Amino acid sequence: MIDLTHLAHPGAEIAVRVTPKASRNAVLAGEEGLRVYVTVVPEDGKANAAVVKLLAKALGVAKTRLVLIRGATSRDKVFRLE
Repeated sequence: MIDLTHLAHPGAEIAVRVTPKASRNAVLAGEEGLRVYVTVVPEDGKANAAVVKLLAKALGVAKTRLVLIRGATSRDKVFRLE
């Protein structure tokens, strides 16, 4: 798990690309931005919940501080840190 605490500023918008049904849970930073891999399937918001959990852990913040503002049903998501 990578350390993203340098991104944890109130009001910060964090764009991620999500890959559901991956072989393992991971948060990776590449040249194209943040990638989040989750093992759960994208149904009933399960993948979004898993992404929030992983991203919050990497940022070192509580899950309740992350708000999904764009991309609820898309692979490309934008979260705001409250």
